[in-house]
Amino acid sequence: MNKIFTIVVACLFWSGTVAQQQESVITYEVKQNMHRGLSADQENMKNMLPEFRTSKMQLLFNNQESLYAPVQDEEDDMEAGSGGVRIMVRTPYSETYTNSSTQKVVSYREFLGKNYLIQDSIRINPWKFSSETKTIQGYICKKAYYTNDNQQLVTAWYTEQLRPYLGPDAYNNLPGTVLQVDVNEGERILTAIRVETRPLKKNELKEPVKGQAVTAAEFRKQVEEQRERMNREGGRTIRFNN
Repeated sequence: MNKIFTIVVACLFWSGTVAQQQESVITYEVKQNMHRGLSADQENMKNMLPEFRTSKMQLLFNNQESLYAPVQDEEDDMEAGSGGVRIMVRTPYSETYTNSSTQKVVSYREFLGKNYLIQDSIRINPWKFSSETKTIQGYICKKAYYTNDNQQLVTAWYTEQLRPYLGPDAYNNLPGTVLQVDVNEGERILTAIRVETRPLKKNELKEPVKGQAVTAAEFRKQVEEQRERMNREGGRTIRFNN
């Protein structure tokens, strides 16, 4: 409890006292194990899907704000299949905006042709800390880990050489910048492949504003209801993380 309280206080202290503006872009490679997203009755689909799928995301940030979004102009669709069967795999477009000074998080999500804005606040994960270290992109990183609500082990490597309380997606509540995340022991791995310090372009980092405003619980309910509907109608869904 003391560590969690310290993280919250330090985050507020950082956002309110930094004088020198820092702007940077971190590019992450996201590697998803597609076979592990298949249910037991979908084992036959392993022959039609590659085991891994990779994509790239960017984290743009200054002293108080950050935006985690797909790399512009990168093709994110993938076709696979065999025996005349074609499978189209597409990750819905998403963005996550965070403002450390207001503790606000806004996530933009596409789902079934509709756009949603999920309003939330910065949440502190129950991290445990290790003495292990390793180097990523020239930065010395420390290890932290916890078990999420799906009983999956989440391991993060963060550096104190960059801005604190910064990272991809929701992994932004450690006392440093998260450069690698491993979800469920290799099922999904996010790794920083480039760290670039440069001034951000005009409107390159901005809060998403278009879409239907919903809570995280409301959005999850809609997704689960659609999956159940497809299963009842004989459709097949493959569950992957964004």
